[in-house]
Amino acid sequence: MQAFKASGAKEKILQRIRKALEHKVQQPFANIDNQSNIYANNHQGLEMQFAQAFTELGGHFVYCDNQKELVDNLRNLITERGWNNLICWDEKMMNLFQQNNFQQIQNHKTIEKTEPSDAGITGCEFLIARTGTVTLSSKQESGRVLAIFPPHHIVVAYSNQLVGDMKDAIQQMKTKYPTQLPSLINFETGPSRTADIEKTLVVGVHGPKEIFVFLVDENLDE
Repeated sequence: MQAFKASGAKEKILQRIRKALEHKVQQPFANIDNQSNIYANNHQGLEMQFAQAFTELGGHFVYCDNQKELVDNLRNLITERGWNNLICWDEKMMNLFQQNNFQQIQNHKTIEKTEPSDAGITGCEFLIARTGTVTLSSKQESGRVLAIFPPHHIVVAYSNQLVGDMKDAIQQMKTKYPTQLPSLINFETGPSRTADIEKTLVVGVHGPKEIFVFLVDENLDE
């Protein structure tokens, strides 16, 4: 009997929905603008927008005029932190490091080798200026591993990888991969953090406890 009553109540609800669909109500806000930007215009350059948003989230931002300055700044960071074991799977970056006698950076492409490492060095797909977000994907040579396992994540990005907002990054991803998007697209906004345990903020639980972005003022393909 209870099942019959529940079924009857369900049918009454469906009847009301059908009746409502037959008599469509005019939209109360017909002239609403769904296309304009909902955020205030920011007249700073994308580099400044990203740097400000990213550092406010606890990230470390380093601007480099060229690749030589990138190598020098990376070397200074490694020396300052006392790191001896860094891993990079990006062949183009490894060629640059090897040309500059970077002995601390290795190219061991196994998950086991990432565990004792001090930091992982990766490229990125895009940098989102408004939110200070790094866009990563499984189509990169670093895959899903190097941005997650090492305790520190170093991102090397170039000026033409800067985009304004999330929608711009998504559109650029569709343009870059027109036939098949990567199986994983990750939006990394600051160091890994959680407040699930007794409402206490803890950094570095689900990923790196520190993230660095080295932005090179050159185009990626140069």
